[in-house]
Amino acid sequence: MARKCKLTGKKPLVEYNVSHAHTKTKTRRMPNLQWKRIFVPGLNRTIRVRLTARALRTVTKKGLLTYLRAEGLTIRDVT
Repeated sequence: MARKCKLTGKKPLVEYNVSHAHTKTKTRRMPNLQWKRIFVPGLNRTIRVRLTARALRTVTKKGLLTYLRAEGLTIRDVT
């Protein structure tokens, strides 16, 4: 499974870890992904979504259906 947020599309970033001697080694910065069950009152059921902590805060504030509408997504896109 890809390490990618279903709502925001965030994925791992590639960066360099630079030592004191300026030796550069590549590292990956992973997004803070969480599995979360969210109740959707419009459908009267819960759905399981893998999303970042940042997206979870936004969904908690706005609501899932409102957030999906604003992003141009459907429930089928995130499940």
